[in-house]
Amino acid sequence: MRGAIIYGQGDVRVEERPDPVVEEPTDAVVRTVAACVCGSDLWRYRGLAPVPRPVPIGHEYVGVVEEVGSAVTTVRPGDFVVGGFKHSDNTCAVCRKGMQANCLHGGGYDGCQAERIRIPQADGTLLATPGQPDADLVPSLLALSDVMSTGWHAAVSAGVQPGMSVAVVGDGAVGLSGVLAAAQLGATTVIAMSRHEDRQKVATTFGATHLVEERGDEGVARVQELTEGIGADAVLECVGTDDARQQAVAVARPGAMIGIVGLPHGGLPVEQMFWANKGVHGGVAPVRAYLPHLMDLVLSRQIDPGLVFDLTLPLEETPAAYRAMDERRAIKVLLQP
Repeated sequence: MRGAIIYGQGDVRVEERPDPVVEEPTDAVVRTVAACVCGSDLWRYRGLAPVPRPVPIGHEYVGVVEEVGSAVTTVRPGDFVVGGFKHSDNTCAVCRKGMQANCLHGGGYDGCQAERIRIPQADGTLLATPGQPDADLVPSLLALSDVMSTGWHAAVSAGVQPGMSVAVVGDGAVGLSGVLAAAQLGATTVIAMSRHEDRQKVATTFGATHLVEERGDEGVARVQELTEGIGADAVLECVGTDDARQQAVAVARPGAMIGIVGLPHGGLPVEQMFWANKGVHGGVAPVRAYLPHLMDLVLSRQIDPGLVFDLTLPLEETPAAYRAMDERRAIKVLLQP
């Protein structure tokens, strides 16, 4: 089969890879219908995270089950399925607490930017749609594999409730999904901190009530103007850099909770947060916990998170997809095998 492999900074190639097979009774093999490039993939592409050896890349997917192991009971060949960016058994003590991202028997994949994917722990990872979905819903179902679930996790972690004011730091696919999540959870003031017109349009479509282009002290002042002079009730940090984390803390009101889902590449001013009673919660999204509800919202067309995909390319053009996202010519690129 064909699949993407990252060799190092700026070097992603599509090459022949071995076809995946069922290795354990709990496995499934999925034929990929759509995959994509994630902002977190760019850390390695940009040389900000090490690539000690060439390795398959990608962790988001939707597809059709081709084969299942003898112990798999919840999906069968022919099912259209969505899976989170980490596999989980959904039965261990941690999964039963709703934190499937930290499953005692979970882990990652051997590259999902590929024509086929081996899915360990298929019963606890995959969720099938009721029948084959309409083609126009595929991008939104794909978004559930990571970015929409991660944006939702940011909002849940920040304690977003009806009537709240929410500031979202980051206007990538996760940040935009956080805007959508905040609006869905009933926030009445949703502030998207974005400087890019294409992303501002998506944020507004998703429910942003205000756009703030300023950063630093000016950004804080602008958010405070929109929030009774005190800052947002909840803040979603969807980038992970030091600047983004400092900004998130600064725009939060005293007593606010900050939902952090950006891949960490920066610290937090803990002492400042202590004296202002500002809290932090978040981490790696437990996608499997959110999938049933979010899938229902997509299939009933109440949400359309697939709008974050503004470029679609064949799998063979995966290197071009990375370049487009690295150069900010695309918010998020969908790949079709």
